[in-house]
Amino acid sequence: MKKHNFSAGPCILPKEVLEKASQAVLNFNNDNLSLIEISHRSQPFVNVMDKAKKLIEELLEVPKGYSILFLQGGASLEFLMTPLNLMKNKGKAAYTNTGAWAKKAITEAKNIGEVIIVGDSSDKNYNYIPKGYKIPSDVDYFHCTSNNTIYGTQMKEFPPCPTLMACDMSSDIFSRQINITDFDLIYAGAQKNMGPAGTTLVIVKDEILGKTSRKIPTMLDYKTHINKDSMFNTPPVFPIYVSMLTLEWLKKLGGIKEIEKINQQKADLLYKEIDNNPLFKGTANKEDRSNMNVCFLLTDNSKEEIFNNLCKHAGINGIKGHRSVGGYRASIYNAMPIESIQMLIEVMQKLN
Repeated sequence: MKKHNFSAGPCILPKEVLEKASQAVLNFNNDNLSLIEISHRSQPFVNVMDKAKKLIEELLEVPKGYSILFLQGGASLEFLMTPLNLMKNKGKAAYTNTGAWAKKAITEAKNIGEVIIVGDSSDKNYNYIPKGYKIPSDVDYFHCTSNNTIYGTQMKEFPPCPTLMACDMSSDIFSRQINITDFDLIYAGAQKNMGPAGTTLVIVKDEILGKTSRKIPTMLDYKTHINKDSMFNTPPVFPIYVSMLTLEWLKKLGGIKEIEKINQQKADLLYKEIDNNPLFKGTANKEDRSNMNVCFLLTDNSKEEIFNNLCKHAGINGIKGHRSVGGYRASIYNAMPIESIQMLIEVMQKLN
């Protein structure tokens, strides 16, 4: 029986991507060599890297003056690299605290300099996105998290920013249209909408770098990786290749504009059931609900075992909520087919 994979990450990827990737592991480019045993400096892989970057540039409409990097260490390493590269000596930065990952980013930044929290939703267990805050003009940069995977909230708009803007878009990049020029630094772990775990996408405005007056460790300096075309050290070959395949799939589907429509349709369907079914309730403020991670609770916990068994028999996988919120979390990333949403709704309607 087909599994309906609602896992928060690593998460669902398109079937055609998995099929092409599995073939490449056995025989890449019909060269009778595996993708994962060829040199990363060989022309076949250089072509993969170049194509992946070109697809990102095209899909997100990245203008000249920005560099596209494939790095390692996930968003967690970017929590450190961001202040190292953007915060001046004895400088300061402004952050919003909207969830577990934002909190971790703040912790790393505090090791480098002063951090000002301009918006904080921890008072209500991060179930909303702070609004109406003011970003000081004298900070070196402002940092936000666009989508909060654990708590099911998403920034629907980004604030006007008088300084550099950095954003962790790990769990919703490529899911909706954004204006790249609003940002100076974007980073995203691949394992949500782009590919498997193992590589991290960074899009950085070139002119903002090299202005901190600090000695940055070589490996943690964005300029190092720009100068070496993401190959200062051996890049994660397989995750980059699968990301390239996923971006090809997205382009063929109609690009960001089309997937945004599909994602909205999927989210609307599921939230409608949560709101109309008295046995369930959402956890996030309605105006801040994520289109990627739908968090909800049972209104009668005595029905938990019954609902869990219904999900299991329907082939629904990865729907357990994070321990910070409890209940359930349906992660409905780009590759999630609407049929899986419909199956989950059918199961919810069976509960009585």
